[in-house]
Amino acid sequence: MKLLIDQNLSYRLVRQLQERFPGTEQLRRVGLLNQRDVSIWDFAQRQGFVILTQDEDFLDLSLTRGAPPKVILLRAGNLPSARVTALLNNNHLKIYTLLAEDSEVNCLELA
Repeated sequence: MKLLIDQNLSYRLVRQLQERFPGTEQLRRVGLLNQRDVSIWDFAQRQGFVILTQDEDFLDLSLTRGAPPKVILLRAGNLPSARVTALLNNNHLKIYTLLAEDSEVNCLELA
């Protein structure tokens, strides 16, 4: 499962998450910085990403459009990259289980 990290989270997370989430990228690295949420959604859908964000607009898109892509919404406030990495690594089984292709869960909220 590869993640597309929203611009509100550090591009440094890409390297830190590669072991558990190979193929992970960040908006800045794929040329989507400051793009509309719908453009990011469409890119993630075409490229097979799960969106990692703190932006509730992606929750709204998930509710109105369904999946793919699926969304991980971080509700833990502004955390340093190391804490975000730990949160995702500590919940990786939940992430893989609940966001599997055959799962009906479209958005997973982590706090």
